[in-house]
Amino acid sequence: MDYRRTRQEGGTYFFTVNLADRSSTLLVDRIDDLRNAVRTVKRRHPFDIVAWVVLPDHLHAVWTLPEGDGDCATRWMLIKAGFSRAVPKGERISATRLRKGERGLWQRRFWEHLIVDKADLGHHVDYVHINPVKHGHVVRASDWPYSSIHRHIRSGVMSMDWAAQVDRSSLVGEG
Repeated sequence: MDYRRTRQEGGTYFFTVNLADRSSTLLVDRIDDLRNAVRTVKRRHPFDIVAWVVLPDHLHAVWTLPEGDGDCATRWMLIKAGFSRAVPKGERISATRLRKGERGLWQRRFWEHLIVDKADLGHHVDYVHINPVKHGHVVRASDWPYSSIHRHIRSGVMSMDWAAQVDRSSLVGEG
């Protein structure tokens, strides 16, 4: 099946990528495998990570692709495949995936949004960083270890207490 995707060469995108088993903690349990998969893909298919957060069962990222390159799908396919190869088999696999020789770790697709302007970028970077608070994993975004917020704090873009007093009930959205 051919999915319609926005293909903006040199564009900046927001992504949500989910594990198939949304009750899993595999992404944080195997964080080093995920980091290795990302590093490997970045060497062959460069992109800039603007923001990233890894939660137990899903992740959010904001990337900027190089000029002349709009291929997000290949990068995600390679990251998912690299991570999957590092994880021992044992997950539940549907009959359809079994017939196709696929693993059952990831949801097949990912959600993407092309960032349209500076305000949109700021909104999505904030969303990435507040997500561990939204899901109740931590009280302060800076307490979550698997987030680019730490890089933003070190560079002075955000403070250690950024969004520390946010009311979780006001956080809406999926993922």
